[in-house]
Amino acid sequence: MTSPVNENQLGRILRGISIPPQPQVMVDLHMEQAMPDPDMGRIADIIAQDVSLSAAVLKLVNSNAFNVEQKIASIQQAVTLLGTDSVTNLVNGLAVKSELTDEAIQALHSFWDTATDVAAISSSLANQLNFKYQDECYALGLFHNAGMPLMMNRFDNYQSVIEEGYQNAEFALTDIENRAFKTNHSVIGYYLAKSWGLPKSCCAVIAEHHRVDHLFRNRLPGSRLHLSFAAILKMAEHIASAYQHLGGADEDHEWNSIKHYALDHFELTEYDFDGLIEICNEQGLGLN
Repeated sequence: MTSPVNENQLGRILRGISIPPQPQVMVDLHMEQAMPDPDMGRIADIIAQDVSLSAAVLKLVNSNAFNVEQKIASIQQAVTLLGTDSVTNLVNGLAVKSELTDEAIQALHSFWDTATDVAAISSSLANQLNFKYQDECYALGLFHNAGMPLMMNRFDNYQSVIEEGYQNAEFALTDIENRAFKTNHSVIGYYLAKSWGLPKSCCAVIAEHHRVDHLFRNRLPGSRLHLSFAAILKMAEHIASAYQHLGGADEDHEWNSIKHYALDHFELTEYDFDGLIEICNEQGLGLN
């Protein structure tokens, strides 16, 4: 993981940022998941205790990504369809959101919408590419920018720095953040993901997700899984137009510089990629 500061210095930086603790519902879900035979009814009962989480679960299961024939209103049925991993991913995302003020949440609508879109598209791409780690791809898509709202809550000028990074033709977002704040949202996101117990490959990609060129140029033995996650994430970000929603950019400079790595990794042509995008669009994903 690349960072301009060492771990002790980073610890001091993080103490100035309100890192959200895992809520009790998350703890209860983890405990139930750890059982030899998790009780889906128990998981649904835990979720049903929280109005906003219940609404989020129903919204997700009734989205185009799941393509259910009839709208579902039952928490029990929704949890069964989603599965314990997807439910846990959703709760982790809400854990960050719940720590922010109402004003901050209002200012972060684009962030949350983009995170959900990238997660759903990542899962769809994994399915289309016969990559069996769909749940992990969903989690990676949902949490890869989790450091952003915390940085925004800590630094008043953070949004302008993000826009500067995305609109830079050379796409030096991480370097620009490091100069301004002595850290960056990728590093913060890595520690969040690690504390939530996300898979190691996901955590590693989050730490370097705006330096994908380094990952591919300096690939290590046994890193194919790691690089597959990175390639799918970058494809999903591009399809979701994250560069527009988060950075107000007219062009995806990051994708232009690294797309050959992502496409070559899965042996895809530009035409093949257009086909993947079309299927996502048919699922109601990536339509901007």
